[in-house]
Amino acid sequence: MLTVSPLQLQSLKTHGEQTYNQECCGLLIGHSAFEDGIWKRTVQTIKPTPNVWHQQTDIPNIERFSTSRRYSIAPEDVLRAQKVARIQGCDIIGVYHSHPDHAAVPSDCDRQWAWPQYSYIILSVQQGIARDIRSWVLDEQGQFQPETLVVDGIDASHSL
Repeated sequence: MLTVSPLQLQSLKTHGEQTYNQECCGLLIGHSAFEDGIWKRTVQTIKPTPNVWHQQTDIPNIERFSTSRRYSIAPEDVLRAQKVARIQGCDIIGVYHSHPDHAAVPSDCDRQWAWPQYSYIILSVQQGIARDIRSWVLDEQGQFQPETLVVDGIDASHSL
């Protein structure tokens, strides 16, 4: 379960709409705990980052899609966010990105680059308007599973 505030949800929507038709991306900073057999994560801060996919030309055998179909967060942005999170007594608990004119469902590329300890929010932006948001986690077999997205105590998965 991933909990975000209404203001954080609006921030995600705005970022996705402002960067349309490119994928936006960023980090989720907050707290996580394993309780009652599930991970419960609470976002404290949304940290937008530049999409540096176009700079990833040195990776062998990588598909040559543009930032309209792929995203990447620079390692130095992750390190900066990690330092700020530690000062706040938090951790990086997830990643978000948008899918311009595609469903809020992880791609094979999303799965290949994902880490099992994170939540992954995907925002579907259709013709410049945020339409759907979902959160995902990797299971033990390395497959994405839906994660409940809670806003103000209400299950907000799929609704904006």
